[in-house]
Amino acid sequence: MVEKAAPTRSGYLELPEENARIYWDYFGNGEKECCVFMNGIGMQTEGWYSSVPNVHPEFDVLLYDYRGQGKSTRDDVPYYISEFANYCARIMDMLQIDKVHTQGVSYGGFITADFGRLHPDRLHTQTISGILLNEMLMFQPWYQEISLTFYHKGLQDPEIFDLYTRYLYEKTFSEKFLAILTTERVERMRQKFYQNYAGSIKSMIRLTEAQNPFFENIRKNGTTGYEKVTAPTIILTGEYDRAVPIWMQETLLDIYPNCRMYILPDCGHLTYLEEPKIFWENFKTLARKKTVNYELDCNKRLEYLVPGQEGRTVGVSK
Repeated sequence: MVEKAAPTRSGYLELPEENARIYWDYFGNGEKECCVFMNGIGMQTEGWYSSVPNVHPEFDVLLYDYRGQGKSTRDDVPYYISEFANYCARIMDMLQIDKVHTQGVSYGGFITADFGRLHPDRLHTQTISGILLNEMLMFQPWYQEISLTFYHKGLQDPEIFDLYTRYLYEKTFSEKFLAILTTERVERMRQKFYQNYAGSIKSMIRLTEAQNPFFENIRKNGTTGYEKVTAPTIILTGEYDRAVPIWMQETLLDIYPNCRMYILPDCGHLTYLEEPKIFWENFKTLARKKTVNYELDCNKRLEYLVPGQEGRTVGVSK
């Protein structure tokens, strides 16, 4: 049985001007440096409870549901990734937290990146996995449009949304991880996701559409805001990530000046699930040392890249 942590306290960031509220959980008493785990698109804070013991009680931990998730308001209005990042800063203000260590995988990586862009002075370190910060048609709009098509058709036919959840899990995990998991466990995970959002597909549509203004900002303004993030940054990339392959993630080396990318062999999209020891040891060590120049036994077999080094698949970083 996986140990699950219980929040020390929980509450809401009230948004009366928007008739909305944002739910948060906090683990700790405020005396330790704080880590923020950013939700993936189909997550809620409870989904992190079994991961919290990897860093707590050495560090405090803050979790929160974006608008459209979990116990936060689920309404049918436009959502913005930049607003999700700002919610984090506002909750930090409520809890009197000055700076944090952030981590985000997949959709959570977008919020992690935008938090750094918008609040670089409030960032100790950041750990990112499974994202890109430039234009790639294969991801946006094509991959995104596949998801949105399933969602819209799922509003009329529940079997379509059920089919989408099967496609989602097939694309997310590596062959090695699927071989370790039992078919029954994968089905329980899929059913939990389906039950959580089958009745609020419109929220999934809004969460997915929030990527449009995110990438539109990058198209108009480039990556300058992200390039100004000097906080130590670790990028953990699954070798067999089919959602955002290595060659997409390598471009982050051109953006973050103080970063290092580790490639996790035989690993899929959700690195924290498939390689928890490597993921959390890197996250904790980065938080402890506040530099990317560290050594870990679990990293000795890993290929890694740094800015300016010849890329594994896309050539030389700028």
